[in-house]
Amino acid sequence: MNRTKINWVSAAAATIILFSAAPSAWAATECRDLALLRLPGTLITTAEEVSGQLQLGPGAPLNVPAICRVAGTITPAINFEVWLPAQYNGRFQAVGGGGLAGSISHGAMATAVSDGYASASTDTGHRSTDSLWLVDPQRREDYGHRAIHETTVKAKAIIDAYYGSAPLYSYFNGCSTGGRQGLMEAQRYPNDFDGILSGAPVNTFTKLHIGQLWTAHATLKQPDAALTAADFTLVNEAVMAQCDANDGVEDGILTDPRTCNFNPRDLVCSGSSTDSCLAEPKITALEMIYDGARNPRTGAQIYPGLEPGSESAQPGNAGWAMIMNGRTPFFIDIPVLGGMGFENNEWDWRTFDFDQDVALIDGKLAHVLDAVDPDLRDFKAQGGKLIIYHGWNDPGVMPQRTIDYYNEVIAFADRATNGNGTAFTEEYTRLYMMPGMGHCRGGAGPDQADFISSLVDWVENDQAPEQIIASKGDGSMTRPLCPHPEVAVYRRGDTNDAESFRCEAP
Repeated sequence: MNRTKINWVSAAAATIILFSAAPSAWAATECRDLALLRLPGTLITTAEEVSGQLQLGPGAPLNVPAICRVAGTITPAINFEVWLPAQYNGRFQAVGGGGLAGSISHGAMATAVSDGYASASTDTGHRSTDSLWLVDPQRREDYGHRAIHETTVKAKAIIDAYYGSAPLYSYFNGCSTGGRQGLMEAQRYPNDFDGILSGAPVNTFTKLHIGQLWTAHATLKQPDAALTAADFTLVNEAVMAQCDANDGVEDGILTDPRTCNFNPRDLVCSGSSTDSCLAEPKITALEMIYDGARNPRTGAQIYPGLEPGSESAQPGNAGWAMIMNGRTPFFIDIPVLGGMGFENNEWDWRTFDFDQDVALIDGKLAHVLDAVDPDLRDFKAQGGKLIIYHGWNDPGVMPQRTIDYYNEVIAFADRATNGNGTAFTEEYTRLYMMPGMGHCRGGAGPDQADFISSLVDWVENDQAPEQIIASKGDGSMTRPLCPHPEVAVYRRGDTNDAESFRCEAP
């Protein structure tokens, strides 16, 4: 092979010797030569051209366009991949993870590169089969925020090396844990991304898991209190009978569940239990689930409760495992609270004290894992735009907590701008609540929306999204998503058509 060119990569103080002619109109070097790229604290292990079906681990293979696939490790154990499409749109889209991460989000990367984005993802510093990281402060920090930032820095350097220039614009796209990662980026590393899409963000990470444990205590610690799928269906039918028409349309969807004053005691059995009522222990458990976790001594809210209308287990809504398996707490709660918090593999979840132990867990983990800083002025100052969305039927990550954070951002901006917080915040942040949607997807309502295109238009053309159209996957319904606090109000016409609704103040 003849050496034809030498180029010094500017990003992240990286250097590479380039040995061949450019493989495309964008590229500065061939894919395989990226294996020679030297980045601080980074080892590149793979640089290969692939296209068509790509098999990465168990499950069905992914269909990908022609890409250069780069994989590597950042010290101490952050595995990452960067995919570089031949048909490149000049933009970078990093994608987030879910749960406790531990794997590369290959599916989301495949979607991004199919749309022309260079993409990156990380396992955040541990494998899903590893539990030792839970007690390692450095790897907890990597999971909390450092891995996404370091992967972003390295990905931009690799993009610069391969295409011959840095990305024109950089975006982040994630839901659940990925939503928290997006908020963490805006708060801690405001220069990493021009646009961030944050779905169902687990921004109060520690209190989410305490809230889920509250549900386990309510249903599993008390005799005869465990709720079945049939119980939740019964409750949901009662909720809909009482509240479905509140928004002017009877469609199995509550536009804003907070308008529903459902009392589970209406379903208590007056005599022996039947299929149309619930025994007292189950009613008490339901009251605790709707109310959410509270300090038993002061009554202060620790984490919000379930919203009315979220009771029916919709297909594909994995969030239901968070509140209803009838045997144990949601499987992530144990490693978070027992492993990270108490560093005890034998920890008994039944012993958790919702008074003293909350402060203990927060004191140890919140500063690393929670994304709650409302001061986003630095992100705004560099031109950043943030879209947040959350499904009203989310049964695991409570939607009220996302609304609370959005209001905290406005309240901070109020103090910083002498009362102009709402207008200041709307210049760079919008929140969209999705009626009927579960955790990131699924549920009774429209659960698909092209948020990324709206974000790109806002970042690159200064076109703030006044509404975004959501649809169901089968095409049976469309609805406008309105910037909070506006809601979609039915006016006239087909109730399954977005054109029949208008965004208005509640």
